[in-house]
Amino acid sequence: MSGKVKYLFAIAGALALAFGSVGCDNKPKKSVQQTTDYVFRVPNVPPTLQGELAMEYARRHIWDGFDFQDTLQLERLDKRMLTQAFAYYVGMVRSTDAEEPMQDLMRRAATSKPMLEYFIGLAEFILHDPNSPLRDDEKYIPVLEFVLSSPLLDEYEKMPYASDLHIAKQNRVGCVANDFIYTLADGSKRHMSKCKSDYILIFISNPGCPMCREVRQQIEASELLSEMVGRGSMNILVIYPDEDIAAWRECLSEYPADWINGYDADQRISRDRLYDLRAIPALYLLDREKRVLAKDCTDVGYIEELILNSQGL
Repeated sequence: MSGKVKYLFAIAGALALAFGSVGCDNKPKKSVQQTTDYVFRVPNVPPTLQGELAMEYARRHIWDGFDFQDTLQLERLDKRMLTQAFAYYVGMVRSTDAEEPMQDLMRRAATSKPMLEYFIGLAEFILHDPNSPLRDDEKYIPVLEFVLSSPLLDEYEKMPYASDLHIAKQNRVGCVANDFIYTLADGSKRHMSKCKSDYILIFISNPGCPMCREVRQQIEASELLSEMVGRGSMNILVIYPDEDIAAWRECLSEYPADWINGYDADQRISRDRLYDLRAIPALYLLDREKRVLAKDCTDVGYIEELILNSQGL
């Protein structure tokens, strides 16, 4: 097994342990010890294959030992291992090339309604849960599109997935970000799209949120981002999307004076579902044309890496 494959398997294992398993009702559950005669076995990658070839082999063969026709497995298989296998699989799928492998897996799972629902639950848990380290809309979108076209679910059952698909398709990487109006402390209103700089870092934040404070401190500690703000090549736009404006005002002094700090007075971001607000904080990196470079993340190091890469550094 190559180093990268081992690394992905370790992430998948940590995810399965951290978040437990997905039950047959498609809801995440706490991990439990199971005694079972059904064992999911990950295929051994030939030692002659390394790097991308090893990952491709592992992805194509990971389900070889799983019988998609046998719904009895869903009750008797070690659910942590199946969660781990799914996470392992999606970790080897490129976000930019996700449609074929993700829909292929869902086609294989569509042997019956119970099997399809189980794999929908895995996809929702691994790719859509705000706390999942493998959360990825570009991989979840093909799953949702397959689900909405499947005759195994009725229109009522498809409704939440149609809603998920709508929000997943907002602000995709490479697309122009949704515009919105924000209000400043003095009551003046501005359009996000009117910000003039090489980059905009939208920071969706809530007052009193510990993780928001941690992300803010990471941004402040970034020499690259601070230098860019100082010379005017980046605007950091902090947006409060909720209704307690008094709490927002109390926390204004915690943010650097050269950041833009506003709130959504009309609640349009939430009402019109312009941005995914299930998990706060969230960072969106935009370029000069307001195209999305990074969507809904909290990794300041990744933001720095994207900026440097976009500048050819």
